[in-house]
Amino acid sequence: MIKPKSDIARVKQMIAECFRKQVDVTVNLGRNKVLRFCGELSGIYPALFTVRPNDKDFLGKTSYSYAEVLCGNVKIKPAKGME
Repeated sequence: MIKPKSDIARVKQMIAECFRKQVDVTVNLGRNKVLRFCGELSGIYPALFTVRPNDKDFLGKTSYSYAEVLCGNVKIKPAKGME
């Protein structure tokens, strides 16, 4: 369900403000599964953005669309102490 008080432009602006900064990411995987990690917002593209996790064992990046943030499946916020 799309939240009526926000739109895709606001989501993109909020993500752009966190570019190259540490963020906390919460991903709802469904069936009561939630993934949480901290990483650097490393790329912003027209349809998606990428986050590089801080975990040394994780090689690569994760990518999410702005629509996932708008719908609430992915939550991005500045890391504690970085605000």
